Amino acid sequence: MLQNLDIIQNKIYGSLKDFEEQMKVWKNEKQKLVFTNGCFDIMHLGHIDYLSKAADLGTKLIVGLNSDASTKKIKGPTRPICDEKSRANLLAALFFVDAVILFDDETPIKLISTILPDVLVKGADYTTDQIVGAKEVLANYGEVKTISFLDGYSTSSIEKRIVKAHQ
Repeated sequence: MLQNLDIIQNKIYGSLKDFEEQMKVWKNEKQKLVFTNGCFDIMHLGHIDYLSKAADLGTKLIVGLNSDASTKKIKGPTRPICDEKSRANLLAALFFVDAVILFDDETPIKLISTILPDVLVKGADYTTDQIVGAKEVLANYGEVKTISFLDGYSTSSIEKRIVKAHQ
């Protein structure tokens, strides 16, 4: 019998190549694949809200997770605050997340182009024409959806509150 930590670890893939076999299984089973991505640096209620709503759009939620190097390129030299191992494990511990795939690039275009999810999800701060991979997903008869963020919750605002509290 698998222990909880084994279940969590089995959801984490160090690369797209590591995930490809699982992807084939899910596609053969006709699972409705939902893909989203991000840094998910400090897990907060906004992330839970967003990811749970994304999971509701299909049967398998796949999260592309920016690696530490990728996060640093995007967010700057002080980020990530939490390392990729911690971030991947926190995401994989969520019952509605089925796979976490680490990636080093600044965008998840390679993941999206290979997985070709049924639904590609991003935050509502993006328009469809700004979403990386939207063109590829739509060309494959998939959908692109945006989800509004929960007001008052962001990693940046948490970071600012922590800094202010220690000044």
